[in-house]
Amino acid sequence: MKILIINAGSSSLKYQLIDMDNENVLAKGNAERIGIKDSLLTHEVIGKEKFKISKNFNDHTEAIKEVIKTLISADKGVITDMSEIGAVGHRVVHGGERFKESVLIDDEVMDAIRANIDLAPLHNPANIMGIEACMKIMPGVPMSAVFDTAFHQTMPREAFLYAIPYESYLKHGIRRYGFHGTSHKYVSLRAAQILNRPIEELKIVTCHLGNGSSIAAVKHGKSIDTSMGFTPLDGLPMGTRSGSIDPAIVSYLMEKEDLTIDETSEYLNKQSGVLGISGVSSDFRDLADAAADNVERAKLALEVFNYKVKKYIGEYAAAMGGIDCVVFTAGIGENTPAIREESCQGLEFLGIKVDPVKNNSKEIQTSKEGIVSTDDTPVKVLVVPTNEELMIARETINLLK
Repeated sequence: MKILIINAGSSSLKYQLIDMDNENVLAKGNAERIGIKDSLLTHEVIGKEKFKISKNFNDHTEAIKEVIKTLISADKGVITDMSEIGAVGHRVVHGGERFKESVLIDDEVMDAIRANIDLAPLHNPANIMGIEACMKIMPGVPMSAVFDTAFHQTMPREAFLYAIPYESYLKHGIRRYGFHGTSHKYVSLRAAQILNRPIEELKIVTCHLGNGSSIAAVKHGKSIDTSMGFTPLDGLPMGTRSGSIDPAIVSYLMEKEDLTIDETSEYLNKQSGVLGISGVSSDFRDLADAAADNVERAKLALEVFNYKVKKYIGEYAAAMGGIDCVVFTAGIGENTPAIREESCQGLEFLGIKVDPVKNNSKEIQTSKEGIVSTDDTPVKVLVVPTNEELMIARETINLLK
């Protein structure tokens, strides 16, 4: 069966077509500037060069029509007819407390996703647009919703509750939800395969490190804690996001800088993180280059980030009552040996030690997968490339079965 994976943003739409008989990606692409002048579709048939289609898309329906048209075209396509698409898997950011696992989409599910718009006002409306567009073009084709938050719904209440009046949780749903759940689930399962051990026996810390970063404690295959909270602003310092700060800083800044609520949100979400500390960039590659040139604030930004990652690893080892494995994934986790090594420095007392030769090996740099810890340490440190699209496809197949 071929599964189409859709990840819809407010003005973009990423997609992959996966043949689940062998889990091979047949084609993938990205529609950009939807509803904006100069829309663009970038399409890639695996094994061939990418090509671009310049065409204005007034809405997501028009963008998906062009995606389908391209997938079935004689010269650029990989299928002969739309009927070859057996199902569509949709990434949905927020499922709230309602969804503890992926679901097949019906009217009731759509109503529930709409009900969670307040919890993800930037993401859920876009996800809804993608689902509605696919339903319009492909009526009768089964569709699934795979939620970023679902994997973390196994957290115990002592992990997800905030120490504010309990009524705020009951009335407004204010609690830790966590995000990147599809990625954390995929890499923890893959790590168990690499180690050739049942995931039900393992205590794993998964580090999804990118422009948006989160860390999760995965005990026996279930998330028991994670760094992102009520929103993706919580936890680690990120590219432009502050991560966890003293809540009193918010009102203090608003008073001292005469900021509105929206301006404060902008300050914490788009002007902070490693960009705010360094004054250089939100891109960790730029920070590494600047640090190599002895730009002090760039060095400081990297030191703060690495220190916070290290703290979470230790914290989650304590939460799980031990640790068997640390996994690094996503753009920074997969591609930055220095951050992997420096985030683990000082954790030797837990049995964690990165081997510099393995960590910088050509094999790891090429495949982005493997064990980078020393042979004599009990806790394995792994690099595992995330594959959220494949995880969504697998979830979709399981639902259909």
